[in-house]
Amino acid sequence: MSLVVGVDAGGTSTRAIAVDAAGVVHGTGAAAGANPNSHPPAEAAARIAGAIESAVDGRTDVLGVVVGMAGESKLSDPAVAAEFTAAWERIGLGGLVRTTGDAEVAYASATAEPDGTVLVAGTGSIAGRIRGRRMVATAGGHGWLLGDEGSGFWLGREAVRATLAALEGDGPLDGLAEAVLAEAFGPSAVDLSDRFAVMWSLVTHANAEPPVRLARYAPLVSAAAAAGEPVAEEIVERGARHLVRVARATREPGEKTPIVLVGSVLAEDSPVGARVRAEFAGLTVLTSSDGVLGAAWLAAVQAWGEDTPRPSRRVNATKT
Repeated sequence: MSLVVGVDAGGTSTRAIAVDAAGVVHGTGAAAGANPNSHPPAEAAARIAGAIESAVDGRTDVLGVVVGMAGESKLSDPAVAAEFTAAWERIGLGGLVRTTGDAEVAYASATAEPDGTVLVAGTGSIAGRIRGRRMVATAGGHGWLLGDEGSGFWLGREAVRATLAALEGDGPLDGLAEAVLAEAFGPSAVDLSDRFAVMWSLVTHANAEPPVRLARYAPLVSAAAAAGEPVAEEIVERGARHLVRVARATREPGEKTPIVLVGSVLAEDSPVGARVRAEFAGLTVLTSSDGVLGAAWLAAVQAWGEDTPRPSRRVNATKT
């Protein structure tokens, strides 16, 4: 009995599973984050290779591996690609590993349909057109400096901007503004008697951190919007419109294929996610379940064909 391996390699964690032709999971592996944009490429490659080795547990009858990786575009650099190729060779899988973007495996985790749209909104955001289970076109996804509208980063930045606007005015500093200041400085560390000083302290604080840290304010927007705060509701509404726009940009007129939503911003209990789902009422809108299952299924289809069962989460306790 042969196996295939699926890997979901993100910025903070990496997971691998080995499955057979019946979709049964025979081994698992895990490692730290392996996005080559946020980790040294050699380190990222070694982490993925280690997770694969743990999943196959010495088995040599591996037919193929699909790695869904955040930051996959980094492999367009030949030097980076060489690091990953060397890692596959070291574990005896040279030529058997296909690396793709994490959006493709997220799409495959939610539906068996070969064509559709994937919309991702976590820390960043991007929409992709899926054809034959491959992403053939994208909209958005240009990073925090040039885009990522509607993402966790974008929501957090808008929360800080709204707080700065509140500090420049003379209205009450409650709700979202109060929550942002408490997150930035601590619940009792701000003397609001000098709004001008607090404003510039917040500017300095935000600029002193890596830009991606602004994403930590995104949940505050969701909470304030759920409480009915107008400023937060307006931010949520704009974020949802941005995400709907990029998703529609990848779709053909009248297209009825599924839309798969990925990421915390688009979760079912998120106010942004609720608005995006409402905009696509009448279409099949799905939520990505588990990227590693999607990667494993793509590897299985590649090895055994379209009728291969989708993997389950249950791990076979019997060594084979």
